Amino acid sequence: MPRATLDLQNADDLAAVGGQWKCAHGFVPGEPNEGVVSEAEGSPCRLPDFDDSGWEACDDLAAWRRRGVSFVWYRIKATLPETVGGRPLEGARCLFESCIDDYGEIWINGECDRERATVQGFNVPQRVVVSAEPKAGDEVTIAILAMNGPLAGPGGAVFVRYATLAFEWREPGY
Repeated sequence: MPRATLDLQNADDLAAVGGQWKCAHGFVPGEPNEGVVSEAEGSPCRLPDFDDSGWEACDDLAAWRRRGVSFVWYRIKATLPETVGGRPLEGARCLFESCIDDYGEIWINGECDRERATVQGFNVPQRVVVSAEPKAGDEVTIAILAMNGPLAGPGGAVFVRYATLAFEWREPGY
């Protein structure tokens, strides 16, 4: 199966999708106690129309952001290009692949694949379908909620090891 990737930590690949990562601290950034409250109904940061214009530009996903029990949101709006790896998108599927230190949720256009995009374990790679039939010009909002852990005794800090858009083409007859 032919495959090509766009590294969403590489300036040229970010330019190809017209994307810029943004980040903010907290379960609900800007709220008291980072928006961590009992029986929360969720964070609006996962939604594609959430206004992240006041968030910090994030040029290095791998930089350590927060220590202790903490949450950091990372968001990007990406426009799928005409071609990837010299091939048009027709016949491909698009996936988002990442490894979030230590735990993470991945939201694609405000939706979370409850089997693949939720916390999978400590530093576990995640692979989520963005689109089974991507088209050039499609806009995709990717929101990552990263959490430092283990929650009862955290070490280190929050960061994203890698973030890619992968395209896999199905060959005729397969």
